[in-house]
Amino acid sequence: MAQSFSVTSFKSNFQLGGARPTLFQVTLTSPTIVGVNLAKTPFLIRAANLPASNLGTIPVPYYGRVLKMAGDRTFDPWTVTVINDEDFQIRDALESWSNAINQMRGNIRTGTGKLNDYKASAQVVQYNKEGAVIRTYDFEGLFPKDVQPIDLNWGSQDAIEEFQVTFEYDNWVLDSSSSTGSYAGAQGS
Repeated sequence: MAQSFSVTSFKSNFQLGGARPTLFQVTLTSPTIVGVNLAKTPFLIRAANLPASNLGTIPVPYYGRVLKMAGDRTFDPWTVTVINDEDFQIRDALESWSNAINQMRGNIRTGTGKLNDYKASAQVVQYNKEGAVIRTYDFEGLFPKDVQPIDLNWGSQDAIEEFQVTFEYDNWVLDSSSSTGSYAGAQGS
């Protein structure tokens, strides 16, 4: 049976007007391995995304049919776009962080060599149109996988430098104090 089109039905199910992709903030914490200053990240991370996660599949064959069982969860790398200020503060912090994990010369790690010394955390907060927090994602065990190049070009007038950083991390969790739904607060440790 075909469903009839009804603007009234649509409007009644879209009462809040939709979440806006521009109403977000990203905060990176500094790792203990090196004293890096990431204080400007809430202001100069121009683009990010709400993270993805994937459940693997375990195929179990049985008499010519395959039963699909849920497998382990994996987390995709996370990429942000950073606006580069002339003080290069964030770029310097990220390059220093990466170099402390594995030095450009010498192939060694700075500090004690403990796993958690070079890992940090990050947070993505999504706001509603009134400025209230509607969703918060906390990244755990985060480190920069790569710091992308900054393109220089005499023809790039009226532009500000930007670069991307891709992070690997152990997992993300949804902060249940800022989220709605049955999933919020139902997470294991």
